[in-house]
Amino acid sequence: MPFVKLQSNVELDETKRQDLLKQVSSLAAKQLGKPESYVMVAMEPTTPMLFAGNNDPLCYVELKSISLPETKTAEISAALCTLIAEQINIAQDRIYIEFSDAPRAMWGWNGGTF
Repeated sequence: MPFVKLQSNVELDETKRQDLLKQVSSLAAKQLGKPESYVMVAMEPTTPMLFAGNNDPLCYVELKSISLPETKTAEISAALCTLIAEQINIAQDRIYIEFSDAPRAMWGWNGGTF
């Protein structure tokens, strides 16, 4: 049920991309206290992007989950920013994260909803 999508202007080779996806998946499961078997992670192809008027390395992250605790978003933000900064060399002040708490009835899976 958790879904994490990353967009960045940093080009990664396939090995680095897959490694980052695995690390984000594991981190999301741990931070949200949910089984990794429910976590989905996607990374868009390298995207031309600007932030603060320049194209220095940056990343936009969307994290959606059922019962996303607002009290944990700061902790999750710190963990995701640290991971992304370390893995693909993006300054943490150039990473935006959008958190979304999805109502159970609005999240479909396996022919039904949660």
